[in-house]
Amino acid sequence: MNSIDEWYKVKNSEDVISPSLLVYPDRVKKNIELMVSMAGGTADLRPHIKTHKIAEIVELQMGYGIDKFKCATIAEMELLAKCGAPDILLAMQPVGINVVRFFNLLEQYPNSLFSTLVDNQASIKEMADLAEAKQVTVSIWLDINNGMNRTGVRPGNEAIEMYKSIDASPFLNARGLHVYDGHIHESDFEQRKIRCESDFEPVLKLKSDLESSGIKVERIVAGGTPTFPIHLTRKNVETSPGTPLLWDQGYAEMFPDLNFLSAAVLLTRVVSQPETGLVCFDLGHKSVASEM
Repeated sequence: MNSIDEWYKVKNSEDVISPSLLVYPDRVKKNIELMVSMAGGTADLRPHIKTHKIAEIVELQMGYGIDKFKCATIAEMELLAKCGAPDILLAMQPVGINVVRFFNLLEQYPNSLFSTLVDNQASIKEMADLAEAKQVTVSIWLDINNGMNRTGVRPGNEAIEMYKSIDASPFLNARGLHVYDGHIHESDFEQRKIRCESDFEPVLKLKSDLESSGIKVERIVAGGTPTFPIHLTRKNVETSPGTPLLWDQGYAEMFPDLNFLSAAVLLTRVVSQPETGLVCFDLGHKSVASEM
Protein backbone atom coordinates (compact mmCIF):
# COMPACT_ATOMS: atom_id res chain seq x y z
CA MET A 1 0.00 0.00 0.00
CA ASN A 2 1.31 3.44 -0.95
CA SER A 3 -1.05 5.48 1.20
CA ILE A 4 -4.12 5.21 3.41
CA ASP A 5 -6.26 6.06 0.38
CA GLU A 6 -4.94 3.05 -1.51
CA TRP A 7 -5.93 0.35 0.97
CA TYR A 8 -7.38 -1.64 -1.92
CA LYS A 9 -4.08 -1.95 -3.81
CA VAL A 10 -3.07 -5.53 -4.62
CA LYS A 11 0.64 -6.30 -4.94
CA ASN A 12 0.22 -9.32 -7.20
CA SER A 13 -2.69 -8.12 -9.31
CA GLU A 14 -1.24 -9.86 -12.38
CA ASP A 15 -1.97 -13.20 -10.67
CA VAL A 16 -5.58 -12.40 -9.82
CA ILE A 17 -8.33 -13.64 -12.11
CA SER A 18 -10.67 -10.97 -13.43
CA PRO A 19 -13.38 -10.06 -13.07
CA SER A 20 -13.18 -10.66 -9.32
CA LEU A 21 -14.63 -9.38 -6.08
CA LEU A 22 -11.73 -8.70 -3.71
CA VAL A 23 -12.65 -8.83 -0.02
CA TYR A 24 -10.40 -7.36 2.70
CA PRO A 25 -10.78 -9.38 5.94
CA ASP A 26 -9.14 -6.83 8.25
CA ARG A 27 -11.63 -4.18 7.17
CA VAL A 28 -14.52 -6.65 7.48
CA LYS A 29 -13.37 -7.33 11.05
CA LYS A 30 -13.40 -3.62 11.86
CA ASN A 31 -16.95 -3.38 10.50
CA ILE A 32 -18.04 -6.32 12.65
CA GLU A 33 -16.42 -4.73 15.70
CA LEU A 34 -18.22 -1.44 15.05
CA MET A 35 -21.55 -3.22 14.48
CA VAL A 36 -21.20 -5.16 17.74
CA SER A 37 -20.10 -2.04 19.63
CA MET A 38 -23.08 -0.04 18.36
CA ALA A 39 -25.46 -2.83 19.38
CA GLY A 40 -23.91 -3.13 22.83
CA GLY A 41 -23.09 -6.78 22.23
CA THR A 42 -24.40 -9.60 20.09
CA ALA A 43 -27.61 -10.58 21.93
CA ASP A 44 -29.85 -8.46 19.68
CA LEU A 45 -27.89 -8.79 16.44
CA ARG A 46 -29.23 -10.87 13.55
CA PRO A 47 -27.19 -9.69 10.55
CA HIS A 48 -28.40 -10.42 7.02
CA ILE A 49 -26.05 -12.28 4.66
CA LYS A 50 -27.70 -11.35 1.35
CA THR A 51 -25.13 -8.62 0.60
CA HIS A 52 -22.08 -10.89 0.78
CA LYS A 53 -23.24 -14.55 0.70
CA ILE A 54 -19.74 -15.56 1.83
CA ALA A 55 -19.05 -18.38 4.30
CA GLU A 56 -15.80 -16.85 5.51
CA ILE A 57 -17.60 -13.64 6.49
CA VAL A 58 -20.24 -15.66 8.34
CA GLU A 59 -17.44 -17.45 10.21
CA LEU A 60 -15.75 -14.13 11.05
CA GLN A 61 -19.02 -12.91 12.60
CA MET A 62 -19.44 -16.12 14.56
CA GLY A 63 -15.92 -15.59 15.87
CA TYR A 64 -17.19 -12.37 17.47
CA GLY A 65 -20.05 -14.22 19.16
CA ILE A 66 -22.81 -13.51 16.62
CA ASP A 67 -25.04 -16.59 16.62
CA LYS A 68 -28.22 -15.41 14.88
CA PHE A 69 -28.44 -14.76 11.15
CA LYS A 70 -30.97 -13.75 8.52
CA CYS A 71 -31.05 -14.79 4.88
CA ALA A 72 -33.23 -14.37 1.80
CA THR A 73 -32.99 -17.70 -0.07
CA ILE A 74 -32.87 -21.43 0.56
CA ALA A 75 -29.31 -21.46 -0.84
CA GLU A 76 -28.23 -18.81 1.69
CA MET A 77 -29.99 -20.78 4.40
CA GLU A 78 -27.99 -23.89 3.48
CA LEU A 79 -24.75 -21.90 3.42
CA LEU A 80 -25.42 -20.73 6.99
CA ALA A 81 -26.24 -24.27 8.08
CA LYS A 82 -22.99 -25.57 6.58
CA CYS A 83 -21.17 -22.89 8.61
CA GLY A 84 -22.80 -24.24 11.76
CA ALA A 85 -24.85 -21.11 12.44
CA PRO A 86 -27.00 -21.84 15.52
CA ASP A 87 -30.06 -19.71 14.61
CA ILE A 88 -31.11 -19.09 10.99
CA LEU A 89 -34.10 -17.03 9.84
CA LEU A 90 -35.24 -17.42 6.23
CA ALA A 91 -36.71 -13.94 5.82
CA MET A 92 -38.63 -14.71 2.64
CA GLN A 93 -41.85 -16.66 2.93
CA PRO A 94 -41.26 -20.07 1.29
CA VAL A 95 -43.79 -21.06 -1.37
CA GLY A 96 -44.10 -24.01 -3.75
CA ILE A 97 -41.19 -26.42 -3.77
CA ASN A 98 -39.24 -24.13 -1.42
CA VAL A 99 -41.51 -25.23 1.42
CA VAL A 100 -40.29 -28.81 0.91
CA ARG A 101 -36.69 -27.61 0.59
CA PHE A 102 -37.06 -25.70 3.86
CA PHE A 103 -38.25 -28.83 5.68
CA ASN A 104 -35.49 -30.92 4.08
CA LEU A 105 -32.84 -28.60 5.55
CA LEU A 106 -34.48 -28.88 8.97
CA GLU A 107 -33.92 -32.63 8.80
CA GLN A 108 -30.44 -32.37 7.29
CA TYR A 109 -29.05 -29.89 9.85
CA PRO A 110 -30.63 -30.71 13.22
CA ASN A 111 -28.06 -28.65 15.16
CA SER A 112 -29.32 -25.37 13.67
CA LEU A 113 -32.57 -23.72 14.72
CA PHE A 114 -34.39 -22.72 11.54
CA SER A 115 -37.31 -20.32 11.29
CA THR A 116 -39.16 -18.53 8.53
CA LEU A 117 -41.93 -16.01 7.81
CA VAL A 118 -45.60 -16.16 6.91
CA ASP A 119 -48.05 -13.40 6.03
CA ASN A 120 -51.27 -15.27 5.21
CA GLN A 121 -53.51 -18.00 6.61
CA ALA A 122 -52.94 -20.37 3.68
CA SER A 123 -49.18 -20.43 4.30
CA ILE A 124 -49.75 -20.89 8.04
CA LYS A 125 -51.93 -23.93 7.33
CA GLU A 126 -49.46 -25.35 4.80
CA MET A 127 -46.54 -25.05 7.24
CA ALA A 128 -48.61 -26.52 10.09
CA ASP A 129 -49.89 -29.45 7.99
CA LEU A 130 -46.43 -30.40 6.73
CA ALA A 131 -44.94 -30.03 10.20
CA GLU A 132 -47.63 -32.36 11.56
CA ALA A 133 -47.01 -34.87 8.77
CA LYS A 134 -43.31 -34.89 9.60
CA GLN A 135 -43.95 -34.69 13.37
CA VAL A 136 -41.68 -31.69 13.86
CA THR A 137 -42.17 -28.24 15.36
CA VAL A 138 -41.38 -25.28 13.09
CA SER A 139 -40.51 -21.79 14.31
CA ILE A 140 -42.52 -19.09 12.57
CA TRP A 141 -42.41 -15.27 12.55
CA LEU A 142 -45.38 -13.23 11.37
CA ASP A 143 -44.21 -10.88 8.62
CA ILE A 144 -45.55 -7.35 9.17
CA ASN A 145 -45.87 -4.63 6.52
CA ASN A 146 -45.31 -1.22 8.11
CA GLY A 147 -44.84 0.69 4.86
CA MET A 148 -42.47 -1.29 2.63
CA ASN A 149 -45.45 -2.72 0.71
CA ARG A 150 -43.50 -5.69 -0.57
CA THR A 151 -44.51 -8.52 1.76
CA GLY A 152 -46.26 -8.85 5.10
CA VAL A 153 -49.66 -8.14 6.63
CA ARG A 154 -50.61 -4.71 7.93
CA PRO A 155 -50.86 -4.38 11.73
CA GLY A 156 -54.46 -4.81 12.80
CA ASN A 157 -57.15 -7.43 13.35
CA GLU A 158 -56.05 -9.63 10.43
CA ALA A 159 -52.49 -9.75 11.81
CA ILE A 160 -53.83 -10.57 15.28
CA GLU A 161 -55.85 -13.51 13.93
CA MET A 162 -52.85 -14.82 11.99
CA TYR A 163 -50.59 -14.68 15.02
CA LYS A 164 -53.23 -16.44 17.08
CA SER A 165 -53.37 -19.18 14.43
CA ILE A 166 -49.60 -19.67 14.66
CA ASP A 167 -49.68 -19.66 18.43
CA ALA A 168 -52.58 -22.15 18.57
CA SER A 169 -50.92 -24.75 16.32
CA PRO A 170 -49.20 -27.57 18.26
CA PHE A 171 -46.68 -27.91 15.43
CA LEU A 172 -45.76 -24.23 15.07
CA ASN A 173 -43.70 -22.15 17.46
CA ALA A 174 -44.62 -18.44 17.33
CA ARG A 175 -41.24 -16.71 17.55
CA GLY A 176 -42.49 -13.14 17.18
CA LEU A 177 -42.91 -10.42 14.57
CA HIS A 178 -40.70 -9.61 11.58
CA VAL A 179 -40.69 -6.04 10.24
CA TYR A 180 -38.50 -4.91 7.35
CA ASP A 181 -38.62 -1.16 6.80
CA GLY A 182 -36.47 -0.87 3.68
CA HIS A 183 -38.64 2.04 2.51
CA ILE A 184 -36.95 4.27 5.11
CA HIS A 185 -33.74 5.75 3.73
CA GLU A 186 -33.65 9.43 4.63
CA SER A 187 -30.05 10.62 4.61
CA ASP A 188 -30.47 12.90 7.61
CA PHE A 189 -30.40 10.78 10.76
CA GLU A 190 -33.00 12.80 12.68
CA GLN A 191 -35.46 12.68 9.77
CA ARG A 192 -34.82 8.95 9.39
CA LYS A 193 -35.44 8.44 13.10
CA ILE A 194 -38.72 10.37 13.03
CA ARG A 195 -39.98 8.29 10.10
CA CYS A 196 -38.79 5.04 11.67
CA GLU A 197 -40.44 5.76 15.01
CA SER A 198 -43.70 6.78 13.32
CA ASP A 199 -43.86 3.67 11.13
CA PHE A 200 -42.96 1.41 14.05
CA GLU A 201 -45.78 2.64 16.29
CA PRO A 202 -48.43 0.36 14.70
CA VAL A 203 -46.08 -2.60 15.25
CA LEU A 204 -45.75 -1.80 18.93
CA LYS A 205 -49.53 -1.44 19.18
CA LEU A 206 -49.97 -4.84 17.52
CA LYS A 207 -47.59 -6.38 20.05
CA SER A 208 -49.49 -4.70 22.90
CA ASP A 209 -52.87 -5.85 21.55
CA LEU A 210 -51.65 -9.44 21.25
CA GLU A 211 -50.26 -9.43 24.77
CA SER A 212 -53.50 -7.89 26.11
CA SER A 213 -55.29 -10.91 24.65
CA GLY A 214 -52.96 -13.24 26.55
CA ILE A 215 -50.45 -14.08 23.80
CA LYS A 216 -46.84 -13.19 24.60
CA VAL A 217 -44.76 -11.80 21.72
CA GLU A 218 -41.23 -12.66 22.77
CA ARG A 219 -39.19 -10.93 20.05
CA ILE A 220 -39.33 -8.62 17.06
CA VAL A 221 -36.84 -8.72 14.18
CA ALA A 222 -36.74 -5.23 12.71
CA GLY A 223 -35.07 -3.10 10.11
CA GLY A 224 -32.11 -3.17 7.80
CA THR A 225 -28.92 -1.13 7.70
CA PRO A 226 -30.37 2.44 7.52
CA THR A 227 -32.64 1.92 10.57
CA PHE A 228 -30.19 -0.29 12.47
CA PRO A 229 -28.98 2.57 14.75
CA ILE A 230 -32.59 3.36 15.68
CA HIS A 231 -33.91 -0.13 16.35
CA LEU A 232 -30.86 -1.16 18.38
CA THR A 233 -32.09 1.03 21.25
CA ARG A 234 -35.30 -1.01 21.61
CA LYS A 235 -35.76 -3.83 24.12
CA ASN A 236 -36.36 -7.37 22.80
CA VAL A 237 -35.85 -6.21 19.22
CA GLU A 238 -33.26 -7.92 17.03
CA THR A 239 -31.66 -5.76 14.35
CA SER A 240 -30.65 -7.02 10.92
CA PRO A 241 -27.94 -4.91 9.27
CA GLY A 242 -26.30 -6.58 6.28
CA THR A 243 -24.56 -3.93 4.19
CA PRO A 244 -22.07 -2.86 6.93
CA LEU A 245 -20.02 -6.03 6.45
CA LEU A 246 -18.67 -4.91 3.06
CA TRP A 247 -20.15 -1.39 2.94
CA ASP A 248 -20.17 0.63 -0.28
CA GLN A 249 -19.71 4.16 -1.52
CA GLY A 250 -23.41 4.71 -2.14
CA TYR A 251 -24.32 3.96 1.47
CA ALA A 252 -21.33 5.95 2.72
CA GLU A 253 -22.59 9.04 0.91
CA MET A 254 -26.26 8.50 1.79
CA PHE A 255 -25.75 7.69 5.49
CA PRO A 256 -22.84 9.78 6.83
CA ASP A 257 -23.80 8.85 10.42
CA LEU A 258 -22.69 5.25 9.78
CA ASN A 259 -18.91 5.01 9.94
CA PHE A 260 -18.30 1.62 8.37
CA LEU A 261 -15.40 0.93 6.00
CA SER A 262 -15.58 -0.16 2.39
CA ALA A 263 -14.19 -3.68 2.52
CA ALA A 264 -14.50 -4.98 -1.03
CA VAL A 265 -13.70 -3.82 -4.53
CA LEU A 266 -14.25 -5.12 -8.03
CA LEU A 267 -11.19 -5.97 -10.09
CA THR A 268 -11.53 -5.66 -13.86
CA ARG A 269 -9.16 -5.44 -16.80
CA VAL A 270 -9.16 -3.71 -20.14
CA VAL A 271 -9.51 -6.45 -22.75
CA SER A 272 -9.71 -4.29 -25.86
CA GLN A 273 -9.27 -0.73 -27.13
CA PRO A 274 -11.17 -0.68 -30.42
CA GLU A 275 -10.78 3.06 -30.88
CA THR A 276 -9.02 5.98 -29.23
CA GLY A 277 -10.90 6.93 -26.08
CA LEU A 278 -12.96 3.72 -26.16
CA VAL A 279 -12.13 0.68 -24.05
CA CYS A 280 -13.81 -2.63 -23.27
CA PHE A 281 -13.57 -4.23 -19.80
CA ASP A 282 -14.08 -7.85 -18.81
CA LEU A 283 -16.63 -6.74 -16.19
CA GLY A 284 -20.07 -6.37 -17.77
CA HIS A 285 -23.73 -6.30 -16.83
CA LYS A 286 -23.85 -10.10 -16.90
CA SER A 287 -21.04 -10.27 -14.32
CA VAL A 288 -22.32 -7.83 -11.72
CA ALA A 289 -25.58 -6.10 -10.90
CA SER A 290 -25.66 -2.43 -11.87
CA GLU A 291 -28.82 -1.14 -10.20
CA MET A 292 -26.90 1.00 -7.70
